[in-house]
Amino acid sequence: MSQPRSRRSRRSIRSRDRLALAVPVVLSLTASLGFLPSAASAAPATESVAQAADATNLSYVVNTKVDHRTIASVKKAIPAAGGTVVIAYEKIGVIVVHSSAPDFAQKIRKVRGVQSAGATRTSPLTPAGTTDEGAVQVLSDAQAAKVAKTSAATPDSEPLEADQWDLRAIGADKAAKINPGSRKVTVAVIDTGVDDTHPDIAPNFSAAQSANCDGGVPDTTAGAWRPYTADDYHGTHVAGEIAAARNGVGVAGVAPGVKVSAINVTDRSNGLFYPESVVCAFVFAADHGVEITNNSYYVDPWLYNCMDDPDQRAIVDSVNRAQLYAQHKGTLSLASAGNSNHDLDSDAIVDASSPDDSTAVERTVDPHECFDVPTQLPGVVTVSATGVKNVKSYYSSYGKGVIDVAAPGGDRLYQIPDTPSQNGRILSTLPNGGYGFLQGTSMASPHAAGVAALLKSTHPKASPAQLQALLKAQADATSCPASYDQNGDGTQDAVCEGGTRANGFYGFGIVNALRAVK
Repeated sequence: MSQPRSRRSRRSIRSRDRLALAVPVVLSLTASLGFLPSAASAAPATESVAQAADATNLSYVVNTKVDHRTIASVKKAIPAAGGTVVIAYEKIGVIVVHSSAPDFAQKIRKVRGVQSAGATRTSPLTPAGTTDEGAVQVLSDAQAAKVAKTSAATPDSEPLEADQWDLRAIGADKAAKINPGSRKVTVAVIDTGVDDTHPDIAPNFSAAQSANCDGGVPDTTAGAWRPYTADDYHGTHVAGEIAAARNGVGVAGVAPGVKVSAINVTDRSNGLFYPESVVCAFVFAADHGVEITNNSYYVDPWLYNCMDDPDQRAIVDSVNRAQLYAQHKGTLSLASAGNSNHDLDSDAIVDASSPDDSTAVERTVDPHECFDVPTQLPGVVTVSATGVKNVKSYYSSYGKGVIDVAAPGGDRLYQIPDTPSQNGRILSTLPNGGYGFLQGTSMASPHAAGVAALLKSTHPKASPAQLQALLKAQADATSCPASYDQNGDGTQDAVCEGGTRANGFYGFGIVNALRAVK
């Protein structure tokens, strides 16, 4: 699940918040699939993780020039360096490797045609970050009955829709009456898995576009995409926000007429989102005709991946190649901005959570040189969170030139809606037919993804770049607040920079579902 974009991390996906950021400098670095220079020109500023991991079996990404001869040559060199090829994504020049040789990375970086290579984790392989803020609050039967009674007073309303202030905030309830979205549009939820048996998700679920990518190899066995445990509820909640059906059951999604698929990228042992799994997900989505992906997480084990570290540099390279490949195939990706209330355009951010698969070490990073992946990658839409008052949620990260759009993510402290449950969080689906409240930029991103799906339904020939432009154009321009002293202690809790049409809190504005279908 995603961490809050200050992003503070929970120890595992099943027990922690995660967050996501945005990406300014990467834009200039990633004009093409092979945006990184050769390994020889990238002098490591810190000791390689592989060097420190003596005699442990680690996973690596080896990124090469994209031509068959080079890839074949590198694949032959991998065993000689002490590695075993797990899978090769030859279309993007990314090879996933396992090795227990402590000097594998150093050796393979010297091989001709290798542009970057590095360990994708700091802990050994065993025989797995999101951006929601806090644990789920399950809707009780008594609460559901109370909500249903209120909902019944509104024609064509779903039983629990009275608690869905977020749909009304962006006009999604009205949009559904005009165009609920096209069955020709699929949003892939790259996350902790989706319970496709849920009555609100089953009508719109696309099994043919779903898989489990744990470890970097797609598994399309029936049900492989589902969450491992009931605690892995994050992806199911996200899927419901996007496309819960208007079928007289439970809740409604922003785009209740589109299809939704699941690509589970979490590690079975620890619930983390490792790079090789995310690479697999982007390529799988692209190759299976997915129009939009939602990414409410950050790639583990580093909250920020710094370009002067050879391992972290290789992570940025591999995931960027995969998401650029998806863009080229017609897929638009959206990602959560994170829940740390961090200014992603600042000069320095303290990262005290990385690496999150072993012992974290506090470090100060420049968000223009150390990137939140995939949020800060070029072409990815970065989404901040708002509450019922259309004000930035207290936890949401922000940043001028980083945030593209804003969307409802919930705010349990300062923005309480006049709904039956009076809960400022977002109500959506949970595994095993349940419903519950969550808040976070993890919840904001799927709202924006739902609006993007409505736009794609209205403009079926729009490219990813055109779709992103439409998403920004349709958003409600929202000015910086005169004051952002949320707790009234006389101190500004965050500083919003920019004008009405583009600023650090809301980007180009808060997404508008009704405008998207008109």
